[in-house]
Amino acid sequence: MARQRPIVFVDVKTREVTPFRVRGALINLSAPRVRHVPIGEIAKGLLVAVLIISGMFGSVTAPIIGNQLFAAQSIEEERKALEEQLKALEAEISANEAMIQTYQSKGKTLSGEISTLNSKINRLNLQIQAITVSLTKLNGEITANKAKVQTTEVQLDRNKQALTKLLQVLYETKRVTLVEMLLKSNRFSDFFGGVNSLLETQTTLATTIHTINMLRDELIDQQDLLAMKKNDAESLKSYQDLQRKLIAQTREQKKVLLVETKGQESKYQDIVKQTKKTAAQIRNRLFELLGGGELTFEEAYKYAQFAENATGVRAAFILGVLDRESALGQNVGRCTYQQSMAPGPPRSRRDDVAPFLVLTKELGINPETISVSCANRDGAFGGAMGPAQFLPTTWVLYRDRIKDLTGSNPPSPWRNGDAFVATALYLQDRGAVSTDVSKEKRAAAIYYCGSNWTRYACTVYANNVVAAAARFQEDINLLRGI
Repeated sequence: MARQRPIVFVDVKTREVTPFRVRGALINLSAPRVRHVPIGEIAKGLLVAVLIISGMFGSVTAPIIGNQLFAAQSIEEERKALEEQLKALEAEISANEAMIQTYQSKGKTLSGEISTLNSKINRLNLQIQAITVSLTKLNGEITANKAKVQTTEVQLDRNKQALTKLLQVLYETKRVTLVEMLLKSNRFSDFFGGVNSLLETQTTLATTIHTINMLRDELIDQQDLLAMKKNDAESLKSYQDLQRKLIAQTREQKKVLLVETKGQESKYQDIVKQTKKTAAQIRNRLFELLGGGELTFEEAYKYAQFAENATGVRAAFILGVLDRESALGQNVGRCTYQQSMAPGPPRSRRDDVAPFLVLTKELGINPETISVSCANRDGAFGGAMGPAQFLPTTWVLYRDRIKDLTGSNPPSPWRNGDAFVATALYLQDRGAVSTDVSKEKRAAAIYYCGSNWTRYACTVYANNVVAAAARFQEDINLLRGI
């Protein structure tokens, strides 16, 4: 999420101008000393400089015309068409999901299982189509965003050039004292004209610096947005590859089932009995944590059950969020804070450095060796800690509530018990305190994407989490004897 940055106003106006001595150079530009010139020529030069700079700003912000306007309209029309197509595909996916739930609720029968597998194959095909549409839309947005970044970079460069020229003019003008200006002026009007020109130059200088600050912040926000969209595209491609593999597996599963049963219900029921999971198998199965590491499912369930009792968020849903399989290939827990947060690349999360160093000091952990999530290729989205993948600035907001529930003082994002409770608290604050799947999906999307949770990649992640939670709920029910 792009952060709002305070705009810094720089007042470069001279505090006083004394006629009794010659001022020294304000800025050393390594320029040779220049001769004093008549004030009339200086005034003319200043006016020309102001006109050039005004023209420069005007050329940068010129309105879109002709082919550019037509291209913008075409892109907008294409985007709307893709959104409509995506909406239709999502409706079909929802219908298939409802059909699968209907078949599963009727109990295990051969015909029902075959119908379920067919519906799963249809759903996976629709999901691949939806991802393809979303990637097409996303690629168009990435192209448009790259153009915006380039335009802003050009604007920033031109304003920097204008700033250099203004500083040079101001430097040269400042070497003429008010007494010299007065003596070289034929008329008082010429003298006051020179003074006014000097003040105008200073005002223009302040405006230019303000513009540069604004453009710099705008460029950072645009680069953040571009990095986020590239990250989305990579996640969607990874998910698409996974869906293709699942289609192949589901088709093979259907083929094997038909061969083994030869269409007979009795043989199918024998297979169901043989392949039914036991409680012992579930307890000993490994659960891989999102932020790295693993523990048995029984241990993971105990942590999740404690968090459920404390917050009201379903244990199965907590497990779904913390399951590494729901991360869509996210790169986690393999970098140092220097690589991911500071001072490093221009897109690094510098705001998280201070709380990270305070936290590691409190915990007695060497900040140089503990692992955090890696930034992507654009240098963004790094620095998340432990199984819950909290950023340091977010962990600070929850540390006291985690301490109250777990008794850890201080709580650690790398301690499983604290991480499970942290995840549950965050999801609780986002409305996931019931078995309402729509609320759980929204909470999962926010957990993954923050304020930009409506993006399609976030929806895919949320669907993955809810599907994993459904599988975990079946295992939990078996452990509970339900």
